[in-house]
Amino acid sequence: MTDLTRLADRHLALAREADHGRSAHLFLHDGPLRQSVIALVAGAELEEHNAPPAASLLVLRGRVRLSSAAGDTDLGTSEVMAVPQARHGVTAVEDAVVVLTSVTAHQEPVVVHDTRRTPGAP
Repeated sequence: MTDLTRLADRHLALAREADHGRSAHLFLHDGPLRQSVIALVAGAELEEHNAPPAASLLVLRGRVRLSSAAGDTDLGTSEVMAVPQARHGVTAVEDAVVVLTSVTAHQEPVVVHDTRRTPGAP
């Protein structure tokens, strides 16, 4: 089990000490599912990048702006939204901690067929 309050406190403190003003930690990785806590000091940003196949952004504290070609969306504490399927960036409007949930790829179950014949089998 992960204590998000403790993670948020720790990474916001690390972000405040970091030259780039951010700190992140992948706290859940299960197959294609990933969840990360990302702390950003006011003005820090995650530069524009490609979107994974599916993702959401939940603000634990503070305020962030998600920017894409479709426009800007401000999110505050306890607000969540799906990340657009387009290049996007995130900027901290004020010191903030978010949880990014993403699915990196859809994985179909792998079925293996044994084509070898057992001696004596029809």
